[in-house]
Amino acid sequence: MKYAVITGTSRGLGEAVAEKFMKQGVHVLGISRSGNAKLDALNGEKAGSFEHIEADLNDPADLKNVAAVVKEKVFHEQSEYVYVVNNAGVVEPIETAGNLDAEAVQKHMQINVTAPILLINELLPAASEASVKLGIVMVTSGAAEKSIHGWSVYSSSKAALNRFTETLALEQEGSGHTILAFSPGVMDTDMQQEIRSSSESAFADVDKFKKMKEENVLRSPEEVAEVLMNLLDQEITNGQVYRLYDLVN
Repeated sequence: MKYAVITGTSRGLGEAVAEKFMKQGVHVLGISRSGNAKLDALNGEKAGSFEHIEADLNDPADLKNVAAVVKEKVFHEQSEYVYVVNNAGVVEPIETAGNLDAEAVQKHMQINVTAPILLINELLPAASEASVKLGIVMVTSGAAEKSIHGWSVYSSSKAALNRFTETLALEQEGSGHTILAFSPGVMDTDMQQEIRSSSESAFADVDKFKKMKEENVLRSPEEVAEVLMNLLDQEITNGQVYRLYDLVN
């Protein structure tokens, strides 16, 4: 059996990737605070299945508990391969340094950086013990590679995720695990709504993002998920950041 452990499956890219995996006969464990009625309804209709595991990735105790549940469900004699897609993320706080809320910054780093690192930290020893190979995907952002007014926290968290991916690949060389970061570009998701609702004083490029929505140039999560699935079928370079724009242009 093949499994996919995906964080943030309640909507957006996580939902779309989960559905793609189900079509391929993969059994998906979706980790999020809320369930997904659409994915639940696909059980029995697709070759794979969907199971929701409720967890708040901002809560370290919750994260540790959900990791234990995942390990029990995916590492056993019938396991062939396990994908781990660290997709959950937040963009808030969008604000300039000097005006940041400390609690919001701590929550951001917990969800965007600490949670994916600790989830992989929990799953690697279990995978080794069960002799199961992992396909690890870290969902990153182009913001990791450039400075954007008002996005100091978001850019920093994604840059950290990129470096973790690269270092993880170095440490796991020869293990047989596949490890990559995937930058999906600008998608038409709820996160984009949050970005467009920012004030210009907090985010100088807000009008640019509003224009992209007005001009209908945002890709759908389903389109982006298809690009990722195609990438996973190819031979990849471990530790590399794969950017959607490089893959489709």
